[in-house]
Amino acid sequence: MSQHPNSEPYELFQRWYAEAEAKEPNDPNAMALATVGANGQPSVRMVLLKDADPRGFVFYTNYESRKGRQLLEMHKAAIVLHWKSLGRQVRAEGAVESVTDEEADAYFASRPKASQIGAWASQQSRPLESRFELEKRIASFSAKYAIGAVPRPPHWSGFRIIPHYIEFWENRPFRLHDRLVYHRADDGWTTEKLYP
Repeated sequence: MSQHPNSEPYELFQRWYAEAEAKEPNDPNAMALATVGANGQPSVRMVLLKDADPRGFVFYTNYESRKGRQLLEMHKAAIVLHWKSLGRQVRAEGAVESVTDEEADAYFASRPKASQIGAWASQQSRPLESRFELEKRIASFSAKYAIGAVPRPPHWSGFRIIPHYIEFWENRPFRLHDRLVYHRADDGWTTEKLYP
């Protein structure tokens, strides 16, 4: 990691992400997403990063899922992308906002039709009596949208994490890892190094 970091973190993130896309064998966009409920209980699961730019980190989900409900209620989240083959990880924490309808529509239209049908069929995070029940819902929506474009469900969209904290972690021998942190300030970003 450079001793003179970029003045903002997205250039470094894009460089690391491009290396991960080239070298990480499985899902370089996989990230752990942590949310918190109103009772203060954290919850974490894996999701896929779909966009990253100076505005933040974007992923898509069912708004009626557990994570969707928590994000809509608490408006905060944390993520970590871990690239084991590179010995690197990126952590971020911040506020959460919904993406625009235009962004969600464009991404939904880019998904395979079977995934679009799945977004309609799955009542994500709710109890499922049997696999057959899910298969019936898939068949029903497949028939309904057999011809033409599949519209985006009203309960399916995306979130953008607007980070106030981003940490770049790089593996070093003897667990003396390199840690560079960016903190968002009113006039940009500040950086600091952390002990491993």
